Amino acid sequence: MKLTGAEIICECLIEQGVDTVFGYPGGAALNTYDALYRYSDRITHILTAHEQGASHAADGYARSTGKTGVVLTTSGPGATNIVTGIATANIDSIPMVAITANVTTDQLGRDSFQEVDIVDIVKPITKSSRLVERVEDLAPAIREAFALACEGRKGPVLVDVPKDITAQTTEFEPQAPAHHKLIQIKNPDSICRVQELIRRAKRPMIYAGGGILSADACEEFLAFAELIDAPVCCSLMALGAIPASHPLCVGNIGMHGGYETGMITAECDLIISCGARFSDRVAGDREKFGEQAKIVQLEIDKKEINKNVKVDEYVLGDLKASLEALTVGLDAQRHPDWLSKIEVWKHKFDDVKPYEDEFPQPHDIICAVNELKADEDILATDVGQHQMWVAQYGRLECPRTLMTSGGMGTMGFGMGAAIGAQIAHPDRRVFLFTGDGSFHMNLNELVTLKSYNLPVIVLVMNNSVLGMVRQWQKLFYGSRFSQTDPHRATDFVKLAGAFGITGMRITGDSDIMPVLTKAMELHAPVVIDVQISPDVNVLPMIPPGKTISEIVTEM
Repeated sequence: MKLTGAEIICECLIEQGVDTVFGYPGGAALNTYDALYRYSDRITHILTAHEQGASHAADGYARSTGKTGVVLTTSGPGATNIVTGIATANIDSIPMVAITANVTTDQLGRDSFQEVDIVDIVKPITKSSRLVERVEDLAPAIREAFALACEGRKGPVLVDVPKDITAQTTEFEPQAPAHHKLIQIKNPDSICRVQELIRRAKRPMIYAGGGILSADACEEFLAFAELIDAPVCCSLMALGAIPASHPLCVGNIGMHGGYETGMITAECDLIISCGARFSDRVAGDREKFGEQAKIVQLEIDKKEINKNVKVDEYVLGDLKASLEALTVGLDAQRHPDWLSKIEVWKHKFDDVKPYEDEFPQPHDIICAVNELKADEDILATDVGQHQMWVAQYGRLECPRTLMTSGGMGTMGFGMGAAIGAQIAHPDRRVFLFTGDGSFHMNLNELVTLKSYNLPVIVLVMNNSVLGMVRQWQKLFYGSRFSQTDPHRATDFVKLAGAFGITGMRITGDSDIMPVLTKAMELHAPVVIDVQISPDVNVLPMIPPGKTISEIVTEM
């Protein structure tokens, strides 16, 4: 059958199982949006306030479902506005397809109105970016984009489509979407060697990364951890991959991880990295990270092997396949003395008094949310102190229930991600923890919450400063608070009202449960101004490039 390019885009999206896209229209994208009008019974389009919000929403949709998120934009600034969202998805290995419009092919390269070479702009931060110059190539380009986004290490792909291509017609033949096969282990001879290291280990640990979730390997991972009886220390991206209540789950590792995760890393004799990158926020001093231990890396991306930390053995392949292979023929291991020692470390600083003042304490807010939410409910964050407090205190029992920007640390990410997750899971509640600094970067998306009546509960951890940067200035720059006290006078409750959203405020401990309970009962978007102290810090903290021996527990 003959279809226009715009119709082919819609047909290919349906073919790939896409029923929801996020975007913002514009002149160069008019043909595509006209087709979407006619396909509205099969494709739901979510209109955000800004293209960056759309890209983060597509990301949140993908993180919370495991499916590929889709963002549509027009040319020029519409395309460049999603660059940060693409970079965020890329470093965290999130599958996303971005379809951008461009000027007509005869206007390319002429500095035409709203023309930009988005293909070259995003090449370093995508798995692939491609300009479609013939309508006959459009369907293959979109199909390839979806295949690449989920093949191997997942990530974003961009397809740029000039306006005249969306108007031209060509024959279209439907195809079944590509079947994604597990990438088999490239070095199967390593399995026996790794198993022998596991048998010899007296003090093993597992360093869990976001690759576990990306591979949909949480069941296999849990079975493996239980078989080898090893404590699990989670990167920020791995939180939720193992239930927080599981006896082997120790918690967050790295700069703002617990004392116990640092000590495990310093005293273990075997580290098994599962889908993790040994980033600077975890490894600190990479030369000393686990220097006393044998290190094994389970990884799908060969470029990650020995990139940050030199390893003794590695298994290259899909993590699900690697974990399954390692359990075959391996007897159950037991390490009661090692696990008992870790329990002692967990209580090392029980006598250290927490920071207290007249303000509500961040951990009390998060623990109250833990009490009220269901295990399947979703926590989204922006970036800063609040993000680390959620990592430390948030109860994450199920996979894909934490939406947070790990590698890029994108302020402004949270609102879009919360929107995407709530659209994907209308039967769950989504709680967005943000700071007043991050919230000022994405508060325009409140209009999207209201327009679609998304019952996201936004908790603005409002200390009136740029908290994490200010904490670093306090610790490393002699308390010279340069540009971290912005003196903004935004009234978040009134702001919410201006968008037609209910605003509430928490100013003391007695407000916490009544306000949160009322917010949940509304089943509508709510903004809660949580007034916390500018002097409360995220602790413990291992300074950048340092080790557990230099941990900071008080400031």
